[in-house]
Amino acid sequence: MASAGTSAFGKFWNSSVGPKTIHFWAPAMKWGLVIAGLGDLSRPVDQISVKQQLSLAATGLIWTRWSTIITPKNYSLATVNFFVGCTAAYQLARVALAGKKSEEKA
Repeated sequence: MASAGTSAFGKFWNSSVGPKTIHFWAPAMKWGLVIAGLGDLSRPVDQISVKQQLSLAATGLIWTRWSTIITPKNYSLATVNFFVGCTAAYQLARVALAGKKSEEKA
C-alpha cells in the first residue's frame, strides 16, 4: 500500500492549492455566488441590479485572469470566477434585451 505522502490523495492534501490552504477554500465557497446567480435566472428582469451584475462580471473576469498569473496558479479559482463572470454577463444581456424590447413597444 502506498504511503499517505505518495498517494494521489496525499499529494492533493499536501499540495500548495490543497484543502490545507485558502487557495482551496476560497474558490469552494465562491461557488455560492454562481449558485445564487443561477437561482436569479428566474428573477424578473426589472428586479435585477445592473450595478451588482456589472461588478460581478468585472470581478469575475479580472480574477479569472489574475488566478492564472499568481503563484501558485489556482485553476479552481479561475474556473469559479469565469462562471461568476458568465452568470453576471448573462443577467446583463437579459436586462439589455428587455430594455430593447420595451423600446420597440413604445
